[in-house]
Amino acid sequence: MAAASSPSSSNKPTNFSQKLFIISLLLLSFSLFLVVLSFKPKQQPHFAYEPNNKYNTNHLLHRPKWLDIVEKHINGHKIKVGLVNINDDDDDDYNSVRGDMHVETVHVRFDHVGEDKKWEDFFPEWIDEDHKWAPPACPDIPMPAQDYRYLDVIVARIPCGGDGEGGGGMRDVFRLQVNLVVANLAVESGWLKPDVDRAVYVVFVGSCGAMVEMFRCDDLVEHAGDYWVYKPDLRRLKHKVLMPVGSCQIAPTFAQTGKEIWRYFMSQARLAKLNYTTYHQREAYVTVLHSSEAYVCGAIALAQSIIQKNSTRDLVLLHDKSISGKSLRGLRAAGWKTKWISRIRSPFAKKDSYNEWNYSKLRVWQLIEYDKVIFIDSDLLILKNTDEFFFYPELSAAGNDKVLFNSGVMVIEPSLCKFEDMMLKSFKVSSYNGGDQGFLNKVFTWWHRLPKRINNLKVFSKQDDKEHQVGDGLYAIHYLGLKPWMCYKDYDCNWDMVSLHVFASDSAHKKWWQVYDAMPKKLQQYCALTKHMDKRIKKWRRIAENASLANGHWKIKPKDPRQYHIVDNK
Repeated sequence: MAAASSPSSSNKPTNFSQKLFIISLLLLSFSLFLVVLSFKPKQQPHFAYEPNNKYNTNHLLHRPKWLDIVEKHINGHKIKVGLVNINDDDDDDYNSVRGDMHVETVHVRFDHVGEDKKWEDFFPEWIDEDHKWAPPACPDIPMPAQDYRYLDVIVARIPCGGDGEGGGGMRDVFRLQVNLVVANLAVESGWLKPDVDRAVYVVFVGSCGAMVEMFRCDDLVEHAGDYWVYKPDLRRLKHKVLMPVGSCQIAPTFAQTGKEIWRYFMSQARLAKLNYTTYHQREAYVTVLHSSEAYVCGAIALAQSIIQKNSTRDLVLLHDKSISGKSLRGLRAAGWKTKWISRIRSPFAKKDSYNEWNYSKLRVWQLIEYDKVIFIDSDLLILKNTDEFFFYPELSAAGNDKVLFNSGVMVIEPSLCKFEDMMLKSFKVSSYNGGDQGFLNKVFTWWHRLPKRINNLKVFSKQDDKEHQVGDGLYAIHYLGLKPWMCYKDYDCNWDMVSLHVFASDSAHKKWWQVYDAMPKKLQQYCALTKHMDKRIKKWRRIAENASLANGHWKIKPKDPRQYHIVDNK
């Protein structure tokens, strides 16, 4: 009988095959592992700062706050973002934006304004308004040369250096340039045709925020930390970018949207076919009376001078409790719509000084029933229709000295948030003269120059000018020194005081009394001489006579009939 086969001998070939198979798999796996390790993926090009290329769409987790804010207001489509003053070495916020699959970014290129340019170059004390030697010109502020239209969002890192004391404006040329670049980009991206615009959002990054003269608080969507998100009113913003870059030139009246000069060369049928319209604003002249009735007569004469020049705008007078019922009746009869206010003390004025309550003028920004107002001090007189100056944007004014404007005549766009912002700043931002003019020049450092003819200061500083004649073609005279109604009708009583000769002018005095003579008799009673006025006039006439002042006005025998109808002091 044959012997049975051993189990171990019969399985030997099978075990060997299994071992060989396992070894082969291990070798193959090891080879594949080496191949994977040696493989280097193709490097994707980095286009984040090149405006003409496609952008990296790898989504990163870190997102800036402003992107979340903007996405709440944009309905789902891919967002095109322009980056202004944001460099390659900026933080991860911008790298994450460039990596977001829902965002396309473009780095806006522009040449930096020359470092040799100073604020005074753009806001000179004097310009040749009448072109006697040459038309005035402004230094160049470079704008982007490339076309960056159709942006949905413009993000700018705002320079916050300069002298922005207590939240006041900064006189920094590069900061002005960044704001102007952003404003121009917003208008170009949003303006489809003269009467149609698309939404464009603007984000400023920095503790100081945007220039309030350009980007209104009314257009502020949200403010979170150092992020300021705006949805600007493009009609208003376009008006701003059409203005000169500073007060180095007179602002053109035809720059207002809806008032472009080309519209006047097109027929009404053509305008209607193109559906182009003219924007109609609610507008008014405004003045303020507070603390005493000393300027009631001046306000009545101001209203009458505006009406006599055929203005079509409203007249609004703000007053505090110091104005009596009788005076209010006279002011209303003169043409003013009166509105009571609570006066505001100037924090930096001395007690009982002439400008202690001059911050009451800031109440004008509360007149939100009007789109635009022209504020006029009540010691001015209008000589020529000034309605055309409503075309100018906020803040427009005539120059004063250095880089400053004179607050006696200002074009203002009322805004409650602007008023509230100024109230918050009023205790932090100092005023060089303790009054409203110093404060407003700190808040509105970027302003638009009106011709000096609309706020011609009655001051004569030239030693060889003995007659002190006012010029021709004036829109208004600002009566400095003693006011015409505080003198006899016969001559300017500033001549009787040596210290006030600089303000004396018989020709300017005569123009004021011409308006007085043309007003209704019932209004003239509000310009009566008081006992105090008459006593002061007579006192200084005697002093001038004793000193034998060369101008000789003390020799004039007054014929003013008011001297025979003196009233009690107001």
